[in-house]
Amino acid sequence: MSEILREHFQLKETIVTIAAREQSHIEAAKRSIREQRRLLEDFICKDPFFMITMDTYDLGNDDAPDIVLQMIKCTAVFGIGPMAAVAGAIAKYATQAMMEDGATYAIVDNGGDLSLLNDEPVVVGIYTGASSIKDLAFEIPERSEPLGIATSSGTVGPSISFGWADAATVISQDPALADAAATALGNAVQAKGSLTECFSAVDRPGIEGALVIRGEEMALWGDLPMMRRARVGTERITKGWPDI
Repeated sequence: MSEILREHFQLKETIVTIAAREQSHIEAAKRSIREQRRLLEDFICKDPFFMITMDTYDLGNDDAPDIVLQMIKCTAVFGIGPMAAVAGAIAKYATQAMMEDGATYAIVDNGGDLSLLNDEPVVVGIYTGASSIKDLAFEIPERSEPLGIATSSGTVGPSISFGWADAATVISQDPALADAAATALGNAVQAKGSLTECFSAVDRPGIEGALVIRGEEMALWGDLPMMRRARVGTERITKGWPDI
């Protein structure tokens, strides 16, 4: 296999790490991010409520770009606002653009919300902040279809969460759905109480598996990839403020 190229790219509040074997695939992802952000910003200019609501958004008509429709659909499953799926949706479209450019290895990490297509095994680390449960990762076998892995946290990063999870990670074939589900799961994790009961918040069609870490506790649910030890250093985290 040829060398994997990685590039850190920022467009306003969107901050991503893109991995591919060819620079043209990275450029395809960047073009997609620019285009999808433009579509989102144009829509938000027409209806600023879309950006701030934390409840299910009622479009009222179909006059909206596809990314907006996808965000509405994915978050409505969990009864949360559409912006809860923005990072996953942008990553999803960027990966699709890379595939259309011929990529068989394409990873877009949008602040912990990943869309990945990998024709060789990859290791995806889970950053858990101050938790004593550290250096865990999923080993993702080679795939011919994209996969979404999204993580929300109430203790790490600037994204809005109403819960206490150090890491609430969800896996789905749809990166936008994974992003929305991770937000819902993170919101369900309170300071005390059963972690396993929190998974009812994401027990929906399309969600393959989930993981929650809170302090010294960890709970698993559904069908998850093999886990292994791997150093998860802060230097590998795609940092930045939330999208839009």
